[in-house]
Amino acid sequence: MRPFLISTLALAAALSGCNMAPKYIRPEAATPAQWPQGAAYQPLQSGEAGMPWRTLFSDPRLQAVIERALVNNQDLQASLANVASARAQYRVERSYQLPSVTAGADASATHGVNSTQFTNQSYSANIGFSAFELDLFGRLKNQSREALETYLGTESGYRSARLTLVANVATAYVTLASDRDLLALAQRTRDSGQRSVDLTRSLFRSGLTSAADLASAETTLEQANSDIAAQTTQVAQDRNALELLVGGPVTDAELPASLTDLDTRIGKVPAGLSSDVLLRRPDVVEAEHNLKGAYAQIGAARAAFFPTISLTSAIGLASTALGDLFTGDAFNVNGSDSASLPLLGGTNRGNLEYAKAQREYYLATYRSTVQSAFKDVADALARRGTITTQRTAQDRLVAAGQKSYDLADAQYRAGTDTFLNALVAQRALYGYQQTHISTVLADLTNRITVYSAIGADESLSAPVASQ
Repeated sequence: MRPFLISTLALAAALSGCNMAPKYIRPEAATPAQWPQGAAYQPLQSGEAGMPWRTLFSDPRLQAVIERALVNNQDLQASLANVASARAQYRVERSYQLPSVTAGADASATHGVNSTQFTNQSYSANIGFSAFELDLFGRLKNQSREALETYLGTESGYRSARLTLVANVATAYVTLASDRDLLALAQRTRDSGQRSVDLTRSLFRSGLTSAADLASAETTLEQANSDIAAQTTQVAQDRNALELLVGGPVTDAELPASLTDLDTRIGKVPAGLSSDVLLRRPDVVEAEHNLKGAYAQIGAARAAFFPTISLTSAIGLASTALGDLFTGDAFNVNGSDSASLPLLGGTNRGNLEYAKAQREYYLATYRSTVQSAFKDVADALARRGTITTQRTAQDRLVAAGQKSYDLADAQYRAGTDTFLNALVAQRALYGYQQTHISTVLADLTNRITVYSAIGADESLSAPVASQ
């Protein structure tokens, strides 16, 4: 029994070495070897590109929120289920390359007149291979390879989903911090405007100012009240968006304090010199697995033109007496085989043409993915190259606006200048402060975008399950 089993498996292994799939060679990426340079970019710096998200985001509250999202986000759970489905399908395809071993046993007895006497008894046992196809031309091998590449592609897609989720949660978090800062600014402006209205109303009653000045002061106050209502709504919606990403409620203790607090706790991801880092980006890896699967699909389609040979064999023992069950005369071996050859091949030819077209599709998709990834990084680096200068100018603008308003307000209160100048200075300062908050948000968002665009976070690349 054992020699027969070993010889059968050895024969199958020897005959399955033929592979009709075209040899895969990674396509050359139609992108520059280095990141762009120019007025909008900082000088390139050597070193390893990318950074783990836990290093990038050092704020403990933000880390805790991201950790929860990676566990509870439902879109990510759906992506994980897709990985499990692809893994199971790969195992099904791989199983076709090996014979299915079945075993069975049977016993029967015929009673005479007396129920305690047996007139006849029979026993049998068998083990065999069911419809085992000899993979002479690599059809099953390439089908299994295609399923494997699909599985590996979905694993890369899952890693891409995790990377995107981390970036989306961080972006939602800093956006919430920004809108909370804008709400606080509107509240401070309202308080300042209320004091101006109170002072102007007092002066108007004393005949020291006009009704126009009082109306102007009230417009600033009501503008701040309107902004408070809008920002209160926006903060609530930001929190809803963050909770959707996290997959559950976010407590007040987990909310960001301010953009200023986050500014020192979100690092800057190095981009390195070479754009080859993009080949490790999960969506690019996924696109390459899809392309490899298309090559394997061509091999399976080509093999379909050649004969398919199926082999069924059985090894058994049969006896009419239990004591003779394992004697030499009771042992039997039988086997059968069949072969089929497509004569016209119309369907096979169409399948082959389809497989080749799919290869061209996935080749173009792969190149497009690499090009899009390069643009993502280039755009993010262009924003990084100028945001520091913009923030410095904005800081000076706010400082100058604050000084202008303080002087105008002091002169108005002293009666040496009109309220109009103080009002203009107050409105300008309010606008400068709003723009400053937006600029800080743009800086923090850009740091997150560079992290996501490079995509070289190896801490997210751990396998989700063993094969």
